[in-house]
Amino acid sequence: MQITLNNVGKRFNREWIFRHCSYQFKLGKRYAITGSNGSGKSTLLQVISGSLTHNEGTIAIQNNHQPITSEQLYSNISIAAPYLELIEEMTAKEMLDFHAQFKPLINSLSKDDMLETVGLKTAVNKQIRYYSSGMKQRLKLAQAFFSNTPVLLLDEPTTNLDADGTALYHHLIENYSANKLVIISSNDKQEYDFCEEVISIGDYK
Repeated sequence: MQITLNNVGKRFNREWIFRHCSYQFKLGKRYAITGSNGSGKSTLLQVISGSLTHNEGTIAIQNNHQPITSEQLYSNISIAAPYLELIEEMTAKEMLDFHAQFKPLINSLSKDDMLETVGLKTAVNKQIRYYSSGMKQRLKLAQAFFSNTPVLLLDEPTTNLDADGTALYHHLIENYSANKLVIISSNDKQEYDFCEEVISIGDYK
C-alpha cells in the first residue's frame, strides 16, 4: 500500500488550509502530522482518508502496484477520530458486528477478546449512550486497530483517555499496527514519539 500526494491543497471558502503538499506514505512505516490547534492537520488526515475532497493536486493510492479507486478506499482504511460518532443505541459488541459488515476484523481475536483487550469486558452489553467519554474512545480505538486494513489513520488518539487509556494506546500500537501504514494527526508527542517521519502542517501554508 502506498499513498502519494502531489501538490495537494485544501481550502474552505477562500482560505487555504494547506497548499503544495507533496508526500509519499509507504506500508510498514509510521508517520505523524503535527501542528498547533486549528492548523489543518486533521483536515489533511481527512483528505487522505477520502472523507474530504481536496481542491488542487492529486492523490494516488496503490496496493501491490494496483490503483485503489475511491469506491474501494473505505475497505482499505480504518480511522479513529474525535469527530466520528458511534451509534449510541447499540452495545459495544453490536457496534463491532455492524462495523464488520463494512470491513473485516482481524481473525486472531474474537470480538469478546477485542473488547476485553481495550478494557470494555464488563460493558459489552451496555448501550454506548451510557459509556463515559473515555470508554467511547476505547471502542473507537478497537474498531480502528482491529480492522483488517493496510492503512490506519489516528486523529488525536488519546483524546478523553486517562493514564491507563494512554498505556492501552501504546499497547495497541506495539501489538496491532505492524505491517500497516500508520498516520497520526497530533500535537502531543506521546501520541507519536515512535513515528519514523514527522510532517509539520506549517510547512504547507
